[in-house]
Amino acid sequence: MNLDNTDIEILRLLQEDSRTSYREIANKLGLSVGTVHNRVKRLTSEGIIKSFSTILDPEKLGFELTAIILMQVEGAHIVDVEKALARSPPVIAVYDITGDFDIVIIAKFRGRAELNKFIKDVLRMPHVKRSVTSIALNVVKEDVKLSL
Repeated sequence: MNLDNTDIEILRLLQEDSRTSYREIANKLGLSVGTVHNRVKRLTSEGIIKSFSTILDPEKLGFELTAIILMQVEGAHIVDVEKALARSPPVIAVYDITGDFDIVIIAKFRGRAELNKFIKDVLRMPHVKRSVTSIALNVVKEDVKLSL
């Protein structure tokens, strides 16, 4: 995927505010609206733009706990466990990792009881050998924006 400077600038503007209109982008970059539309369409069809979404403040919506959960899983079943975890509503990220653990998940919870239930459900999953959970005390940075 070859991205030129115009593609990068379009991505920067959309990443900053996905509600930015094609007309506004075109004006800022000195392009036609049709050019911006075609480029965004191409970037979307190539999977570079995955979706347009709204970023919410979890704490203001009652999600006061962020948990980082490391998991050891029977090797042949890592992908199956990851897929099951990814479907769980509190989970916001699932990563394959190297080291002593196989998977790390990041999840948001409204309180300890919700986290407790989730951990107990995870430990009942087939092929999960062990988990270690840490709770974030303070969120210093949490951002999905890329530095382009």
